[in-house]
Amino acid sequence: MTQEGNIKVVLFGLDRGEYDMERSMEELSALAEANHMECVGQIVQKRDVPEAATYLGEGRLAEGHLLCQNVGAECAIFDAELSGSQIRNLEEILEIEVIDRTMLILEIFKNRAVTNEGKLQTELAGLRYRLPRLAGLGQSLSRQGGGGGGGAGARRGAGESKLEYDRRHVRRRIDALEEKLADMERRRAETRKSRKKNGVPVIALVGYTNVGKSSLLNHLCGADVMEANMLFATLDPTARRLVLPSGLETVAVDTVGFVSRLPHGLVEAFRSTLEEAAYADVILKVCDGADPEAPDQLAVTDQVLSELGCADIPQIVVYNKWDLMDGALLMDPEAVCISAKTGYGISTLLERIEQVLSDRVRRIRVLLPYDKLGAAAPMREHGTVLQEEYREDGLYLEGIVKSTQVHLLEAYLLPEKLV
Repeated sequence: MTQEGNIKVVLFGLDRGEYDMERSMEELSALAEANHMECVGQIVQKRDVPEAATYLGEGRLAEGHLLCQNVGAECAIFDAELSGSQIRNLEEILEIEVIDRTMLILEIFKNRAVTNEGKLQTELAGLRYRLPRLAGLGQSLSRQGGGGGGGAGARRGAGESKLEYDRRHVRRRIDALEEKLADMERRRAETRKSRKKNGVPVIALVGYTNVGKSSLLNHLCGADVMEANMLFATLDPTARRLVLPSGLETVAVDTVGFVSRLPHGLVEAFRSTLEEAAYADVILKVCDGADPEAPDQLAVTDQVLSELGCADIPQIVVYNKWDLMDGALLMDPEAVCISAKTGYGISTLLERIEQVLSDRVRRIRVLLPYDKLGAAAPMREHGTVLQEEYREDGLYLEGIVKSTQVHLLEAYLLPEKLV
């Protein structure tokens, strides 16, 4: 999977009636495309229970083997999580490389990670997924591990030694990665603490992958974030300064996108990244308004946010790609429709953000006697100073502070009629 150019792949799925199989296979195809692969065919079997050894039945696999040969496929991708022994058995039957849905997502994450933390998180997720599958791939490990001559017993012993060695190596690496990431999370917590101390509201952009979160961040902040029409174009969190029309300074954070049936292990591995949303003052739930599956995208987003404990944080539903919509989609009347590409609806979105933040921040004007200048600390250290003027009777300040800190300046507030 490291060759130049697109690799030809065949997709395999098992329809057990648990979810929309057609939609799932379309998403798997999009994931493959995001990994520079070309889907040249697919095999879907309907049955209630997967085959224990090979996931699909013998007949469908024989059909798949012939299809792979005819189209020149180099890899088979299964829309499921396979065990190590299933992968080994399937590779023997299909005579090409076999990966599953989670392995494909991990490969994309590996290629897209930019920051050191993103790379470590991806490696950790991959090792956690690989560890329980080492035993099932024992024969492959034996071939890779060598171990001298002798009979079958000698080879088996060498293979077992190689397997145990691999297990110890993987466990040690997992421990080391968890320790490094814990240190990074402590530093991230310090950054969050600093934001909170400075009174800077945080706006988190969350949602299904490939709905235009990065485009929206770029439009709002003038940030230079990778935009691409493919799944997981953004992996690492991106934070940018955003000044609202009132002058309030905020921080907008873009997060890794979601997909349906995102493996739990990946959610866990990227929990520290996703937790940016849990510490936000406002969450923008961005979805693709031109996609008929937008309600399902929002459902996936809500599920992950619920797991992160974000239920009490104000949320705004944002339908992006309004310029591509045909108007037939029924939407939440409270949602904001925008186009990050054309700029349509951006001003409305900013107004809605300020409206939501008004319960958390407040714009005030104060006049501080010169012997009370220390009282300016809540605005200087925990808010935003918009205007400052030294007057004959004291220091005039106009700015934005957290609503919870207004009482610290209440004695110096100016009535509206005096401003």
